[in-house]
Amino acid sequence: MHLDLPKTNGKLEKYPMTGAPIAATRIPADAARVVYSAAHVVRDPFAEATASGLAAIDWDSTMVFREHLIGLGLGIAEAMDTAQRGMGLDWAGALELIRQTKTSFPDALVVNGCGTDHLNLSDKLSLADVRDAYLEQVEAIQQAGGRIILMASRALARVATGPQDYISVYTDVLAACDSPVILHWLGEMFDPQLAGYWGGQSFDETMLTALHIIDTNQHKIDGIKISLLDASKEIQMRRKLPATVRMYTGDDFNYPELIKGDEQGFSHALLGIFDPLAHHAAAAVAALSKGDNEQFDSILNSTVPLARHIFKAPTQHYKTGVVFLAWLNGYQKHFKMLAGSEAMRSLPYFVDCFKMADQCGALRDPNLALSRMHQLLAVYGISK
Repeated sequence: MHLDLPKTNGKLEKYPMTGAPIAATRIPADAARVVYSAAHVVRDPFAEATASGLAAIDWDSTMVFREHLIGLGLGIAEAMDTAQRGMGLDWAGALELIRQTKTSFPDALVVNGCGTDHLNLSDKLSLADVRDAYLEQVEAIQQAGGRIILMASRALARVATGPQDYISVYTDVLAACDSPVILHWLGEMFDPQLAGYWGGQSFDETMLTALHIIDTNQHKIDGIKISLLDASKEIQMRRKLPATVRMYTGDDFNYPELIKGDEQGFSHALLGIFDPLAHHAAAAVAALSKGDNEQFDSILNSTVPLARHIFKAPTQHYKTGVVFLAWLNGYQKHFKMLAGSEAMRSLPYFVDCFKMADQCGALRDPNLALSRMHQLLAVYGISK
């Protein structure tokens, strides 16, 4: 099979499809790593955007995709940035998503994003406002029977004057959590409004603040997810964590080496890239659980070029690549997103996504993907 794809100058060149789709493999119950996929949502293309610019979710298709992830043995990180939290999905929509997932999959391994995103950042806010906003979402998620991943707060980044403000707010919020939570350190490459999080001037300073919060609240913390796209920083912090606290990699550039680990430890995974690469994630962790490091490397290392392309700067628009691949793979009938985010990447970006997904076996039905790529090219005025 082949198709004519445009180069960056617009000229067409023939691209032969050569990839072999990776087979579906379920992660065993006694897997060597805990693996969460941060899952996207499917927009309802027939719904008008609301006054806030938000659009309705196609709940049936969104739940079917979660069934796909759970069927592979993956956990779900729900209502996170991959679901366009704060970029098309507001708190009301996030809470409904959390409730729907809990109702549909009551026994599944799910953690749910808890933040302060219902605050209006244009208002004059205080630390008390931020604390109360966190507590409001904690209560709502726990009432729905959900576990919590404590997301970084744009509001806290704005009002905090130093590390002690972060320590104070997190200590109070953790005290209200009924079961151990996962903390989330999201770097500014994912969200520029989180620059300077934890109140330090350097990574070492900010890490010490986060470690202080963890050390003094160990019984309340399952782990921490770091999304800094820097393997050395993650490893440095991983080696300083208490033995009872897990490191969850959120590094969509360096995940194979971080999950595999070294002589001093390893990272579990909570990754947006494991939405389009769910089959690879499950197969690789299944191999690792059998002690087959060579197979683990073979499966995941082949996906790194695609992952780095999807998450390239501006990184916050990686969701567009995630949903594009979901459409190519038949997990949704259209390529539309909340807040019109399908327009946030260029045609060359999609062309390269297609090629790289083919080359690493991430197109589960090459014929379908080829047909849909033809449809996309036609939208851009390109046809045979």
